[in-house]
Amino acid sequence: MNFDYISESVNFIKNKINFKPEVGIILGSGLGNLAEQVENKVIIKYSEVPNLPTSTVKGHAGQFVFGKFKGKNIMMMQGRFHYYEGYDMRNLSLPVYIMKYLGVENLIVTNAAGGVNTEFYPGDLMLIKDHINFAFSNPLIGKNDELVGPRFPDMSTAYSRQLIALAKKTASRLNIKIVEGTYFMMTGPSYETPAEIKMIRHLGGDAVGMSTVPEVIAARHCGLQVLGISCITNMAAGILDKPLNHEEVIETSLKVKDKFILLVSNIIESIG
Repeated sequence: MNFDYISESVNFIKNKINFKPEVGIILGSGLGNLAEQVENKVIIKYSEVPNLPTSTVKGHAGQFVFGKFKGKNIMMMQGRFHYYEGYDMRNLSLPVYIMKYLGVENLIVTNAAGGVNTEFYPGDLMLIKDHINFAFSNPLIGKNDELVGPRFPDMSTAYSRQLIALAKKTASRLNIKIVEGTYFMMTGPSYETPAEIKMIRHLGGDAVGMSTVPEVIAARHCGLQVLGISCITNMAAGILDKPLNHEEVIETSLKVKDKFILLVSNIIESIG
């Protein structure tokens, strides 16, 4: 990712806001309601920002939301970009670099995911402890700009152990059930077959989705600390012997939104 390319987008946004965001949040399918609680909102549509693509997925508002939330200056992505929409991996990662150069230090990524671990249930919140990239692509492919990050970034702690510990402590205090697991990225947009789900389970995946991994790779490339939370919206193909659809994903996300908002709000409040 080129520093000048990022700067063009960053400078446009800097002219629209009058503060430096500390925490960045990427809100997945059906989880955009959190943005409603932001105070002193400044909303910037993705379509307005130079170099950014536009989100085309139902349930994704397609905008940045800036403001005050739980005493922190925050920047939310209300909706994200996906590889299956036809965008280059580097396009998917640009918002993360924008966050970095606006001042964000901690990034919370959320998503809706299918449960692969048979001990999970729809409505569970899963802390992502690691991921497996089965998109077979990477946002760092191509020329590297050392001003942005190293050519070969370390991914051994892609998800911050400190933020995971904070999330677990927060969930315990609020009496919110959470699970932990490995997020497995497939490209989509078709849902996985039962045979693919068996493969994912065999390879160590606990939940499967079509996002998040490119954003986390970019975040670690430029030095952001990352916390990942998946909302298990359905059990993956072959587990319950029922067809899958996006409406169920949105419906389950909405059912657990209060629990999700409570957890994330308290985590943000506790971030130092």
